[in-house]
Amino acid sequence: MKISTKAQYGLRAMAYLAKNQKKVCPAAEIAAAENISPDYLEKIISRLEKSGFLASKKGKTGGYVLARSPGNIRLGDLIGVLEGRKTLVRCLDGKCPKCRGCVAKGAWESIQAKIDAMLDKITLKDIIEGKV
Repeated sequence: MKISTKAQYGLRAMAYLAKNQKKVCPAAEIAAAENISPDYLEKIISRLEKSGFLASKKGKTGGYVLARSPGNIRLGDLIGVLEGRKTLVRCLDGKCPKCRGCVAKGAWESIQAKIDAMLDKITLKDIIEGKV
């Protein structure tokens, strides 16, 4: 499983906002602080806002804030919003022609379940507090 830069940058932006919860942060500030292309970050932020992770404030002093507390934002949910459900192998997506008789499918399912459980266990709060 490979996590895309979109998800990596989204997590970094969310972590930045979590660390700066007491203020509204413009996208340009986040992009500069996290060394992310401002145009690319805007696309990521737009998706996070539409999904209810971020709230925006318009105007001269506008920017973004977390729409939920960091303890209520799970890593698995962020990745899911930014890149969809990720699986280790095609047979878990039902796209493999040998899926039905595959002797390894059970092993892949077990590994995938453990990865999914870990992603759903880790919160943004855990990340910014260095608990993972």
